[in-house]
Amino acid sequence: MVRGVALFTQPRVVTLFTSASQALGRSRPGVVLAAGVAGAAVLTGLIWLLGDRLETVALRPDQGAAWYYWKLPEPTFWTRLSAWAGYAAHQVAFWWLIHRGRTAARGRDAGLRPVNVAALAVNVGFVLLHVLQTHLFYDGLAQDVSIFSSQGSVVLLLVVVLILENRRRGLFFGRPAPIGAEVAGFARRYHGYLFAWAAVYTFWYHPAVATGGHLIGFFYLFLLLLQGSLFRTGAHTARWWTLTLELLVVVHGTLVAVMTSGPDGLWPMFLFGFLGVFVITQMHGLGLPVAVRWVLAGAYTGSLVVVHAVRGDLAGAAGLAVRIPAIEYALAGLIALLLWAALRATRLITNGRGHSRP
Repeated sequence: MVRGVALFTQPRVVTLFTSASQALGRSRPGVVLAAGVAGAAVLTGLIWLLGDRLETVALRPDQGAAWYYWKLPEPTFWTRLSAWAGYAAHQVAFWWLIHRGRTAARGRDAGLRPVNVAALAVNVGFVLLHVLQTHLFYDGLAQDVSIFSSQGSVVLLLVVVLILENRRRGLFFGRPAPIGAEVAGFARRYHGYLFAWAAVYTFWYHPAVATGGHLIGFFYLFLLLLQGSLFRTGAHTARWWTLTLELLVVVHGTLVAVMTSGPDGLWPMFLFGFLGVFVITQMHGLGLPVAVRWVLAGAYTGSLVVVHAVRGDLAGAAGLAVRIPAIEYALAGLIALLLWAALRATRLITNGRGHSRP
């Protein structure tokens, strides 16, 4: 498999794509991102166009919040193998290309390197493969793993971003949390592997069906795969782009909650919960004047009060809005603590082995 993936990085295979991408993006990361977003929209549109073919698949009745509806009532060896083999091949290929990109060159380029083009090609190829696999076998990974593993993978990605950006923008109103440089450095060096897992795993968890919630989620995942493919380029660290990826969870979470639970459901928890993280943390890394930040905080608070007043549950507004921020910040602290403990234990073991040598 590694040899097969390595073919994508051979100069004769990627020369045409590399020349075109460098011409477009060497000094203009925005052009690369615009083309990538357009490609994500096209792939999402393809899933939508083919969606009618899957409406006749018979599924079990919905059994509650912990039940994933879109899976076959009677899976077979081949339906499972098609999903897990496709996921494994996609995951290993993407990880290998990230490793190749980390070790092959240092620094950043404005445009795309051959390994970036290879990563984009691999991700597009496996997206198309999963669409085909869905129409032949239907099932994704959801048949064998919990729905919470899919949701948790994306939450984990967002939480690690908070750790990565802690020194630059702080964690609480511009003030950094006491996360050591060693922990932050480790997260920065290896976060690409974690983020690639979160995006690829979540993508293969779902069959490529065309419900509104799935289409929104697939578009978001395609943008995350795009971001993961742009390692060591100027586009990868463009601040407004990375913030957009963080904030798209507001759109996705809110719309899916409305679609599944209706206007009287828990959509305000997702809307104001994720926007609360923006007000507390994310907006402080944009270089905005203090006055603008106060205006944004005021607009957030006012909207929260108005929405809950109209819904008639103003008394519970604060408690509902703090749930998601509380979970994210608690997880950020826990992950940072676990990383610190693991790094410290590794250092002690390594030093102990060094002292024990004759």
